[in-house]
Amino acid sequence: MDSQLQRLLDAEARAEAIVAEAERERERLVAEAAQQAQALTAQFESRRAELRAPILREAEARAEAAVAELARKYEERSRELRALAARHESEAVAAALAVLLDPCL
Repeated sequence: MDSQLQRLLDAEARAEAIVAEAERERERLVAEAAQQAQALTAQFESRRAELRAPILREAEARAEAAVAELARKYEERSRELRALAARHESEAVAAALAVLLDPCL
């Protein structure tokens, strides 16, 4: 019975050693994963501006195109309104002269 007890104690000691080794390996893997995550985060942070640059350039180009289109439309509408105002001014002057020159109206 002593030998069985000794074998059980030895088996328990080996099991505890295996568990301890597994625990150390787990801690090592967790630390390694955390270190890799920190390295990848640092790499991403250092490249963030580089990654954003093309997107910002495209957005700025689109914004400039939109502003140019709005300016073109504004100028076109402004010309139309000036022409319309000039035509109405001529019509108003003609109507006023007609009233002034023809007292029967």
